[in-house]
Amino acid sequence: MKVLKNDMKQKEFKPVYLLCGEEAFLKKSYKKQMKEAIVGGDAMNFHSFEGKSVDLDEVISLAGTMPFFGEKRLILIEDSGWFKSGAAEALVSFLPEMPETTCILFVESEVDKRNRLYKAVASLGHVAEMEKQKEEKLAEWAAGILASAGRRIDGRTMQLFLERTGDDMTNIRMELDKLISYTEGRDTVTKKDIETVGSEWVEDKIFDMVEAIAYQKSGKALDLYEDLLTLKEPPMRILYMIVRQFNQLLQVKEMTAAGQGKREIAARLKVRDFVAGKLLSQAGRFSREQILAYIRECAEYEEAVKRGRLDDQVAVEMLIVKKI
Repeated sequence: MKVLKNDMKQKEFKPVYLLCGEEAFLKKSYKKQMKEAIVGGDAMNFHSFEGKSVDLDEVISLAGTMPFFGEKRLILIEDSGWFKSGAAEALVSFLPEMPETTCILFVESEVDKRNRLYKAVASLGHVAEMEKQKEEKLAEWAAGILASAGRRIDGRTMQLFLERTGDDMTNIRMELDKLISYTEGRDTVTKKDIETVGSEWVEDKIFDMVEAIAYQKSGKALDLYEDLLTLKEPPMRILYMIVRQFNQLLQVKEMTAAGQGKREIAARLKVRDFVAGKLLSQAGRFSREQILAYIRECAEYEEAVKRGRLDDQVAVEMLIVKKI
């Protein structure tokens, strides 16, 4: 990552870069920073491709074209799968001859270091492996975000925070945003704040929201939704958690029909007995067909959001008020 930072600072870029590794947050962050540093808002000289159906011939054609009234042409390619297969041999041959005005940025989930394209990128450009960060680095990063928002946190409280969030930086960032929002008007983050705003609290809200949906109390369900939005919980994450709970209810229905009781359900779903009891009660409010229909509706609304046909916040609101 030091190489990336130095190249952006010096404005001297290698012909090709590969961002890979487990930490999705870092890959997303450096992808954005590199794009801004190389072409800024120049849409004419920026091209983006994603998925395993990327047209290799089109990429090579673009890469061989001089930038239009600009210094650099940037080609971003994400999750192509080329670093796990031999599908990009033509690109391997082309890279050494590519114009200096072109820069290719790969962002990949999986790579094979024996792959010829991987070796070419490592030789001609730079491979940046974005691995999971150690706790001390995460603590330093999180404390810096809190400090920029005017918040302080002591070591023990930070440790509690990281124990609850895990080491996923995307999740940590979302939880930090909620903490900052929740502690508005104060300068110190406390243990109580973390316990109140943590993911368990969010799951309780989701459970209550589904309960309100079951009883056709759309007003209450919307109020709970607003609480989650106020704490910076992303609408699509809320939708994911709603779907997860309905999937749990579906499993409870099926296990109950098979004659299994609360303890078996708790063990299967890996929840505490009292949670299994609440799920049993809630599942009784729906038929199996209603649960399946709602899960399908959620999938359709998610697809509409991804394709830009619906705003994410509005989509979740529509699902909440929809009668089952």
